[in-house]
Order: sequence, then structure tokens, then C-alpha cells
Amino acid sequence: MGPGEERDPGALVAHLRANGPDKPRDAAGAHAHAGGMARPLSQHNGQCAEDLAAEYLAARGLELLARNVRCKAGEIDLVCREGATLVVIEVRQRARSDFGGALASVGVPKRRKLIRAARFLLQTRPAWRRCLVRFDVIAVQGDPCGVHEIAWIKDAFRAT
Repeated sequence: MGPGEERDPGALVAHLRANGPDKPRDAAGAHAHAGGMARPLSQHNGQCAEDLAAEYLAARGLELLARNVRCKAGEIDLVCREGATLVVIEVRQRARSDFGGALASVGVPKRRKLIRAARFLLQTRPAWRRCLVRFDVIAVQGDPCGVHEIAWIKDAFRAT
């Protein structure tokens, strides 16, 4: 289209529908993860937060036994041992403290899922059945790969 020519909005819409936007898409952009090429930022931050929590707990004497234990009931982020206690740990990360931040995001439905997943874990790992079980929450507030604060809530809730 040259200078002084009028644009036909209908033609532009038809062109966009047929050809998509004229701007190229970055391989690491928001649409790239659908094909499995890149992870969304939230997954990356979640992985950083879990790595950070594992290091934080190891520095405080806990032994890491398992990570990302999945079953129908849900997922357990970290399973550690502290003495004779099996510690089931939920790691929560939030960039901002709006709405209570990371700690407030472990509501009743999430607790139920964690308890069901822990029961599954104990069924599949007979050696761990003799252990006392404790549910802890590690909250990472801020950027887990940058500036952040960590809060460790021991015995955050109980299985009933």
C-alpha cells in the first residue's frame, strides 16, 4: 500500500484471518509451549521454587526422599525425612503478596488432595508406613530465581 492510499478494513481483516498476524512469532514466546518447545514462565518459577525449597530443607538437616510424586489424587512436591518423621511438603510460589500470598493459597481442597496423595504414597512405599507423617508448607514469596523470601510452616495442617 502506497502513501495516500486508503486502507480497506475488511481486506485487512480477511488478510489476518487467512494469514495470521504479520509479525513473526518467537520460538520461546507464549505460543511456543503448546508444541512442547518451551515451558511457560509459571512452570519455570514453580521448578525454581521447588529446587530452592529442597536446598533450603537440606541445609536444615532434612533428607530429600522423593520429588513430584504423582497419583490420581494429586501431587506431592517434596517428600523428606526428619529423624523418624516423614515430611510431606507443599511448595507454593507467588510473585506478589496480594490475596494472602503463597501461604494463603493452600486451601482446604489442596489439603485434601495432599492427604489423599500421602495415603497413596504410604500404600506404595511399605517402608515408610512406620513413620510419623507431618505436612509442611514452604512458601516462596517473590521471584524464586531472584529476590525472594522463604517461609517454612512446620505441621501446617493435620490429616483427619
